[in-house]
Amino acid sequence: MAQPNESPPEVLLVDDDADLCAMLVRYLDQDGFAVTAVHDGEAGVTAALRGAVAIIVLDIGLPGIDGFEVLRRVRAVSAVPVLVLTARGDDVDRIVGLELGADDYLAKPFNPRELAARLRAILRRARRPAGSGPGPGRHFAVGDVVLDTGARTLTRTGEPVPLTATEFALAEALLREAGHVVTREALSGAVLGRPWSPLDRSLDTHVANLRRKLGPAADGGPLIR
Repeated sequence: MAQPNESPPEVLLVDDDADLCAMLVRYLDQDGFAVTAVHDGEAGVTAALRGAVAIIVLDIGLPGIDGFEVLRRVRAVSAVPVLVLTARGDDVDRIVGLELGADDYLAKPFNPRELAARLRAILRRARRPAGSGPGPGRHFAVGDVVLDTGARTLTRTGEPVPLTATEFALAEALLREAGHVVTREALSGAVLGRPWSPLDRSLDTHVANLRRKLGPAADGGPLIR
């Protein structure tokens, strides 16, 4: 995962299942991640806001404050990528997690290999393009919406619009093809890094979140059609 002379990405695992955490720490450490595990919501918030975390794996069912409240508190001050773990078949938890700003979700039980693949995909989206640094990047502008790939910023009427890594990737994919129809299949591959499934509502939820953050078009209609 990490390049030579590059520190492995720091993963914060927040889950009250100590046995699952121990297994995932071993697996992800061997797969090139550096993992810290905590077992309740308050500890998760504290660890998440220390600033050194590259990505968070967050269970919803936690003692004390639940995963939704952890996500709310983290999103209030940080855009760190978050993958939520949900009970299999619980669509409500998945959708609520995404609406609160999670980048992706994974249903329990899951294959650790799939978790590692999801983490890599999210981290790729969160990285700046190679060599872009803080200097000028590529700009995409449609009306008063301007996206800068170098600075990884999106503004509307000059005002910054805070986006998660997944929302930024989605906005970039749509702006690159502005004026053209982009299929769900193409967006799922470009943004989520996996084939689109009719049962996977995550892409629809990310589009809804982006619509809400951008607001309507000047004529009052939807900015994203």
